[in-house]
Amino acid sequence: MRRGSQPQITADLLLRAYASGLFPMADSADDPDLFWVEPEIRGVLPLDAFHISKRLARTVRQEPFEIRINTAFNEVVSACAESVATRPSTWINSTISELYTELHRLNHAHSVEAWRDGELVGGLYGVSLRRAFFGESMFSRVTDASKVCLVHLVDRMRARGFVLLDTQFTTQHLKRFGAIDVPRDAYANMLAEALEGPDLAFSDAP
Repeated sequence: MRRGSQPQITADLLLRAYASGLFPMADSADDPDLFWVEPEIRGVLPLDAFHISKRLARTVRQEPFEIRINTAFNEVVSACAESVATRPSTWINSTISELYTELHRLNHAHSVEAWRDGELVGGLYGVSLRRAFFGESMFSRVTDASKVCLVHLVDRMRARGFVLLDTQFTTQHLKRFGAIDVPRDAYANMLAEALEGPDLAFSDAP
């Protein structure tokens, strides 16, 4: 899975890595070093097979959150890096935070945020490149906040013409939404197709 460490990764190199099927991780939040990952089996959430439960659909219709795009990117990354009971350790270190902040400045990294009463209560972030979106992490401080953000992410991708939602790996949680395991060769073909299209705007440039 690992493809060697890379102590001096730049934002440009990071984008080229995504285009090659790689993404970076750290062993822990306290380890400043990164390593490249290229899974044998990749997680993908097909946009045409995305589905949600009746209960979640009802929650989305009730609009319990104000959904914002890119208004608190750094805060979302920091929240995803927090140690919580269900996730005592994280792979998001300071190097990753700095790199994705730079990608955000270049309009290639984005956050979908759930707000309630002026407070950030959930969200997700990831990287956009042409017609692909590479999901990185999500967090939730109240019930369903991150799930509702995922629904809005998919809706936005569909509306803007994206064709690939890469989840890196699959989990039981993501499989409930339709996420599938894709062999590396098949993923490479899906990625190539997504990168052949125009460089879509996930959000308007600041």
